[in-house]
Amino acid sequence: MPEIVCEQCGKKLFHENETTLKVEETIHKKFCREKMGATYSFMHRDPEHMGTFDLERAADQKGKSLV
Repeated sequence: MPEIVCEQCGKKLFHENETTLKVEETIHKKFCREKMGATYSFMHRDPEHMGTFDLERAADQKGKSLV
């Protein structure tokens, strides 16, 4: 079975179809964490800005706050 090991993070990718494996490798390169176990997120939030962006959805149907 064809396999690829990421040089940066060490993750082993494998698939019986080589074309699918190349697609997985391309996607992995875009989202590679570079170090296994490292904290990494594509959503960057400002901890001081935790309010909701949509005031209509700040509460559920019963008026209870979701924030």
